[in-house]
Amino acid sequence: MARKHEEEPPKGLAPWLATFGDLMNLLLCFFVLLFSMSNVDAEKLEAVSQSFQQTFSIFPAGAMSVGDGLLVGNGVSQLNELDKYINSTGKTAETTEGKDVMSEATEKQLAESEKLAEQVTETITEEGMQDKINVQFTSQDVLLTLNGALVFDSGKSDVKEEAKPVLDKVGKILMKYGQSVIEIEGHTDNIPIHNSQFANNNELSGARALAVFDYFMQTTSLDPALIKCSGRGEYVPVADNSLPEGRAKNRRVEIKIYHSLSNY
Repeated sequence: MARKHEEEPPKGLAPWLATFGDLMNLLLCFFVLLFSMSNVDAEKLEAVSQSFQQTFSIFPAGAMSVGDGLLVGNGVSQLNELDKYINSTGKTAETTEGKDVMSEATEKQLAESEKLAEQVTETITEEGMQDKINVQFTSQDVLLTLNGALVFDSGKSDVKEEAKPVLDKVGKILMKYGQSVIEIEGHTDNIPIHNSQFANNNELSGARALAVFDYFMQTTSLDPALIKCSGRGEYVPVADNSLPEGRAKNRRVEIKIYHSLSNY
């Protein structure tokens, strides 16, 4: 009997391997394209890489993973914890960067306020009013404080005659910063007031702030659109209202000068 001819196995790769290879090439090209269009911060990537290397030893082929055991051994739970860590690391970096930017902005604001305060203090000293006006500053403004008893009689909102020369000099100072926003605030102590003119301390403090505003409008060329005035009543004390000296300090008029870097 004739011997059957045995079929030889096909030469070359199996057909499915060619299809698989084409698919892998397409995927590689796709991810290379995505990477080329992305914006990678090399410094941040290096920082994250070093953080993982020092903490988990997974980048340089180490065996440690997040939590106990090997990554493969703990499976999906390990991947979830790794995802949480990456997200929290990114948020921490963003928060730190934001704080740095805010800190730098605050330093610039403080420097601008300090410069403005020095100029105002110099003018006040030249005018011989250093014992009548207190100068302070924050990152947002320079604050001029006038004692309430100097400007007003008790329970009244009419500017005293002897206070007008002081306000005239303050007006000259403000004129130097006519392009700045200016805020006038009236403050009282916590002793209740009720008379035919004012029902409470809020009305009294508001009327006093408005009286100072009106006086500046009459004696200066300040732009009223850049001036704000408000009454704060007894609610923002700077001293102890239980003592006569403290109440005297709380009865005051504050004038805030904002600079170009202020967030008003």
